Amino acid sequence: MSVEPSSHHIADTAIGGSAPGEVVVASEVLLDGGERIRCPAAPLLRGALRGRGLDARLAPVTARRSRDGEPATLLVTGSPTEGCGLAVAAHDAHALAVARAELRAATAAFGARRVLLASPRSFCAGVERAIEVVERLLEKNGPPVYVRKQIVHNTHVVRQLEQRGAVFVEDVEDVPEGVTVVFSAHGVSPAVREAATARGLDVVDATCPLVTKVHAEARRFAQRGDTVVFIGHAGHEETEGTLGEAPDRMVLVQDAADVATLEVADPRRVSYLTQTTLAVDEAEAVVDALRAKFPALRGPRSEDICYATTNRQDALRAVVEESDVVLVVGSDNSSNSRRLAELARRGGTPAHLVDDAAQIAWTWLAGASTVGLTAGASAPSALVEEVVAALSGLGPVEVEERRVTSEDIRFAPPRKVVAP
Repeated sequence: MSVEPSSHHIADTAIGGSAPGEVVVASEVLLDGGERIRCPAAPLLRGALRGRGLDARLAPVTARRSRDGEPATLLVTGSPTEGCGLAVAAHDAHALAVARAELRAATAAFGARRVLLASPRSFCAGVERAIEVVERLLEKNGPPVYVRKQIVHNTHVVRQLEQRGAVFVEDVEDVPEGVTVVFSAHGVSPAVREAATARGLDVVDATCPLVTKVHAEARRFAQRGDTVVFIGHAGHEETEGTLGEAPDRMVLVQDAADVATLEVADPRRVSYLTQTTLAVDEAEAVVDALRAKFPALRGPRSEDICYATTNRQDALRAVVEESDVVLVVGSDNSSNSRRLAELARRGGTPAHLVDDAAQIAWTWLAGASTVGLTAGASAPSALVEEVVAALSGLGPVEVEERRVTSEDIRFAPPRKVVAP
């Protein structure tokens, strides 16, 4: 047995039940004499090994004294009852070397830490409504339920709904004629609605009501003769849907640099709208650039950036300065989640966007005694709980929630999914 820094140990012992070449990350390790080592940080280790090209799986393992030619168990413990363990076939030199390297890297992440939970975080009312639409249709009509694009931008939500019978397609042309199709929370253009009608599809619209508000403003501004400048991200589904409301009168700008080169037919008739999931401070900078160039600029009566986006950014600001590192739970294609990570980095704090605990790297945690933790509006709260549990496997964790406001908004589902 070799002793690593502090009280972390790496020991080689045999383990039963593993096949040659198999890598098993221990969800728990049962030692001789009945002692049980919990491994709540197992998802981090499994993710690290998969990142190194090993096909690791999670399972409980039972350790016993080693014999020549039998698989090896490598165990790192940070306390008498918790640690990280895995089993590797002893003759698989490459897997054994990678396992040793990852467990040694893990020791740098062991230690007591504080977790600052930003609140509000996770699901917003629009996301909850969109998911509820698909779930109700699955319960009411049974599978399959077709959904154009991802209902919300989160891989876990999409995977869980797929397992229940939802079928996600790129466009309405991929939906069989005459069946039901759900439009995602991000909204669609009139052209998509027309295409659905042409195929005889029964549309259930799960567009977030706050996105619907922006669409109505786009139509209103265009009808009064304005050039409508939409501040958003090119290629995002919300951007495409909004621009489609008045394609002949709308232009897209992404930043102040785009404003500098913008030309319009009548500088006295310019209005602006924004994507609902932008960073508030960045959007304000673009609006300021527009107003400097077009003094007669008009905007919406109320802020387009949605309450949930604003609240989650404000909540993160309440913890970021005290954090050594920030973890944002959310998928890479989630605009509001990406903005959270960018906000932390602009403040000088390292920040990482992760789908789940398995994507957390040891190096991010080394020396980080305080971790700021939040989640985008499309990320389930259970994923945040899993991250906290994983961190607790590396040492004692003190969790402190920082709440900047409470959210009690709820959007009713469409009548089509409520009616019997």
